[in-house]
Amino acid sequence: MSSHDATPSPAPEKNQQRPGVYAPLEGNARAFGTIALSTAVFMTVLDSSIANVSIPTIAGDLGVSSTQGTWVITSFAVANAITVPLTGWLTQRFGQVRLFTLSILLFSLSSWLCGFSWSLESLVFFRIIQGAVAGPLIPLSQSLMLASYPKEKAGMALALWSMTVLVGPVVGPLLGGWISDNMTWSWIFYINVPVGLISGWATWQIYKKRESPRVKLPIDRIGLGLLVLWVGALQLMLDKGKELDWFASSAIVTMAIVVVIALVFFIIWELTEKHPIVDLTLFTVRNFNAGVITVSIVYGVFFGTVVLLPLWMQGTLGYTATDAGIASAPVGILAIILSPLIGKMLQKHDPRYIVTGACLLFSLISFMRADFNTEVSIWVIMWPTFIQGAAMAMLFIPLTTISLSGLDPHRIPAAAGLSNFVRLLFGAFGTSITTTLWENRATLHHAQLTEVVRPGEPAFDAAMHGLQHKGFSLEQAAGIVNNLINQQAFTMSAVDIFYGSAVLFLFLIGLVWFARPARNKAVSAEAAGVH
Repeated sequence: MSSHDATPSPAPEKNQQRPGVYAPLEGNARAFGTIALSTAVFMTVLDSSIANVSIPTIAGDLGVSSTQGTWVITSFAVANAITVPLTGWLTQRFGQVRLFTLSILLFSLSSWLCGFSWSLESLVFFRIIQGAVAGPLIPLSQSLMLASYPKEKAGMALALWSMTVLVGPVVGPLLGGWISDNMTWSWIFYINVPVGLISGWATWQIYKKRESPRVKLPIDRIGLGLLVLWVGALQLMLDKGKELDWFASSAIVTMAIVVVIALVFFIIWELTEKHPIVDLTLFTVRNFNAGVITVSIVYGVFFGTVVLLPLWMQGTLGYTATDAGIASAPVGILAIILSPLIGKMLQKHDPRYIVTGACLLFSLISFMRADFNTEVSIWVIMWPTFIQGAAMAMLFIPLTTISLSGLDPHRIPAAAGLSNFVRLLFGAFGTSITTTLWENRATLHHAQLTEVVRPGEPAFDAAMHGLQHKGFSLEQAAGIVNNLINQQAFTMSAVDIFYGSAVLFLFLIGLVWFARPARNKAVSAEAAGVH
């Protein structure tokens, strides 16, 4: 693989083994580089979740229904899901520093355009652009962060990177709720502009002389078309499935058929194409395969419960969006504190043991939540959330280390892009399955409860008589009782899911033991792969 425009900066001879391999950054350059990369990642991750709680406000202001307003989320998710796995190919074509910097600047521009939107159609269009340019940011930040640190500190580099990725989705809903309550919704997009411009400028100043080699590869048009087709159809199916009653809808059935056919053709084409748009041969690497499969499935189960908790708090317990965000905020505390410690532990300990501990902790947290009821206080809700921060740090950092260990430097951007793509895909699966199960189980529990709570039962008759005695009409009293049944039904359904998640986390422990990481301090060093 040759480069026509990338020349490594002077470095010791051992670092000149191949073009684009540089000595680690030192001192202030490394510190400022870490801040610039982390800021860009935080902005991206934050933006993927910040709009969620603002949908009712945006929909109302643009004169559309909340259901139509969800296209603001769907459009971003579809475009983002398509471009994340393209990171490896785009990096080879344009260079990772150029691509990363350009993505930040375009993300800032598209954010400004989103805030400036005058209709739902214009907002959805600009969100598609925003989602597309955001795709390479997370995997490339991971690759650049690893290249900035000496190989013995690769675990620490991944820990610092993980902190921003873990905390962003928690802060997003909280910040989005506050902005929607106190300012106009446009500011959830405008705040990205100064942050993005500063981050882009700083990244270019620090990394412009550390560009990766560029190769003018032919465009795999058929592979790209198949990728857009199956990923777009799958993301639409997952986002709209619950709304359209899943396979009772002909639209969902059609999308499912398109996904299966396009995915099969995509896999066959990419494995036989000389210059594939996505390098699927990465899955033949044992550690990459085991790491990606483990983190993706665990993330799917984890993210389903993350989405469920605020939905249950707001829809069943009557919390505001801001209060639900506050209840979720403690997850960042232990994640921030423990991430650097986990990074250091990886230099001396087998990462599989740390991941096993994370799964046990996730299981414990879900069992704690399985004891929730309608009388639960916010402090009781916050306690497992606080502990969850430790489990997140113990899961994502070691699994990222395992996934990237032993890979050649030029494959790391593609590997990071592909692993993030699969993880996000399973997160979408987890969200759809969890929310659908929650409503279906609630319907079941409601039916079972109404068999007991009905006229002729002493408790029901006493409650109705008491409410009517207080001045409520028969219909109003029946409505109050039905609301109480709904509250219990949705709570019982949430508890079912928490309990099921606890058991699943225990079964998932076995997956990580298919990996075979190195048995010495080079475990985290090999993850860097760029020195």
